[in-house]
Amino acid sequence: MIDKLVECVPNFSEGRDMTVIKRITDVIEKVDGVKLLDVDPGADMNRTVVTFVGPPEGVKEAAFRAIEKAAELIDMTKHKGSHPRMGATDVCPFIPVSGITDEECNELTKQVAKRVGDELNIPVYLYEKSAQVPERQNLAVIRKGEYEALEAKLKNPEWKPDFGPAEFNASAGGTVMGVREFLIAYNITLNTRESKYATDIAFELREKGRSARTPSDSPFYFKGTTVLTYEEGSYPCGNCAFIGKTISETIDHCKNEHEYDLAELLIDNAIDPKKPEGQSAKKPGKFKNCKAIGWMVDEYDRAQISINLTDYKVTAMHDVLEETRILAAERGLVVTGSEIIGMVPFPALLQTGQFYLKKQGRSAGIPVKDILNTAVQSLCVNDVSKFNIDERVLGLPKNSETALVEKTVSDFIDEVSRESPAPGGGSIAALAGALGVSLASMVANLTANNRGSESVDALLNAAAERCLEIKTSLVRGIDDDTNAFNAYMDALRLPTKTEEDKQKRFEAMQRGLKQAVTVPLATAKLSFESIEICETVAHHGNPNSITDIGVGANIAYTGVIGGIYNVLINLKGIKDDAFNSEMRKTCDELKKSASAKLESVIKIVEEKL
Repeated sequence: MIDKLVECVPNFSEGRDMTVIKRITDVIEKVDGVKLLDVDPGADMNRTVVTFVGPPEGVKEAAFRAIEKAAELIDMTKHKGSHPRMGATDVCPFIPVSGITDEECNELTKQVAKRVGDELNIPVYLYEKSAQVPERQNLAVIRKGEYEALEAKLKNPEWKPDFGPAEFNASAGGTVMGVREFLIAYNITLNTRESKYATDIAFELREKGRSARTPSDSPFYFKGTTVLTYEEGSYPCGNCAFIGKTISETIDHCKNEHEYDLAELLIDNAIDPKKPEGQSAKKPGKFKNCKAIGWMVDEYDRAQISINLTDYKVTAMHDVLEETRILAAERGLVVTGSEIIGMVPFPALLQTGQFYLKKQGRSAGIPVKDILNTAVQSLCVNDVSKFNIDERVLGLPKNSETALVEKTVSDFIDEVSRESPAPGGGSIAALAGALGVSLASMVANLTANNRGSESVDALLNAAAERCLEIKTSLVRGIDDDTNAFNAYMDALRLPTKTEEDKQKRFEAMQRGLKQAVTVPLATAKLSFESIEICETVAHHGNPNSITDIGVGANIAYTGVIGGIYNVLINLKGIKDDAFNSEMRKTCDELKKSASAKLESVIKIVEEKL
């Protein structure tokens, strides 16, 4: 099950007194469900970056407590440090890791910001994806002038904070909050000790690119003889021989011929696009949201390309790795492996595993653990340091230790056989559906991607991938059904001493029963879809495995009927006539459709026997 998980990375304006930092991190660690991942102090900067993760409610509370404690312990009137800053908690980004959308995370950010402003009297500005006005997306723009300029900035109506008072808090300063993407720190290792070779490739990869040079015969771009510069009446393109008479001509050329914004590229390189004269001409790198440099790592006796991927949804680890392998080969170099620094989000590693499976012509409709192992092996992230999936992947789908699905088969069967009413038929129906769709997946994967299967590979691979999604949901339904029934049982135990108590109990029972209906209905619908997939695989799958499809369809049908039975039995206690009528109609139609579809599959199976 993928739980909602949020990462928070507050930056505190204290990097020398570890007692102060410890008191801040202590309040974070006391929040239930929150895990402190990293504390990175810098004495010269007088700044500490703290990283923690947890469920939304826990992260929200931990962030507020940390900001509150920082405001109590850090006096900005006395702060000195080399890093730009404007408050005791200078910036507090929230990063959706898994199971939560940007919109949900943005709402969380606003709730924390409002509380900080209202309760702590700290002016709060929103940046990145939370920015209320475009000009405030960039942290550097908000923080310009730093703490020393904040008092005057707050008097300017244009700089009214998004939350909190437009008044200077001398001790705590101001705070910037917002939702941003997860930053993946990713290094690629080369078989060379020459850091300049790694840098040469890094400049080809990174978004801001490099200074343009005249062509040379060397595959190493930095060996080009002359750096091109912008001069009055001469504005060379960094990608071809074009030279504009004005910078506007060259900007238009780059947009029309090379499809990139030269003005934006110049700004990224701290060059004024209106006055670029005297500056080196720039050519862009290959990847957006990618920062990279080259360096020598004495510990590994090799050079590395150090990469920050600021949005893995735009540029993924496998994107830069595959391009680096090409660029390295052109330069007579070999990529020996790569290294993930710190944590990596589950979706990022999952998409990399899926990429390599498809590159190999294999189905991605296999267990998630196998997909992740494919990613680890393909990225070669065990080259210079050990990578443990269970320890390093944020948001890894996990079940609680007490979950039914974590029991052995024999223990699960024993649990079902006991005198307790749960787990019961609903959980077994979900298990039946999961087993049925797993058999469909097995046959699809056995058939596809073999010699002679080319005409059905796309169809069967898609079927297997959908099977994985259905299986995951149905496995979750094994415990969800029991939990839903337990919610109803908890409602039954509520007090009935007063009329108000009775009404609350009745409402809780109704909610519990409706929840107890929703879960098995989902089981029935997913199990029906499993039968539909069985029909597709029966038509196109390996005939030697046709009996597996027959078994899969029949047991998936049990999931449909079992789910329907559990809907109907719970409707008896629900006093909502419209809801009951709609549910009975849905179940009747679902049963008829499933019966007809099963008959179709059985006919195919028995004809091939």
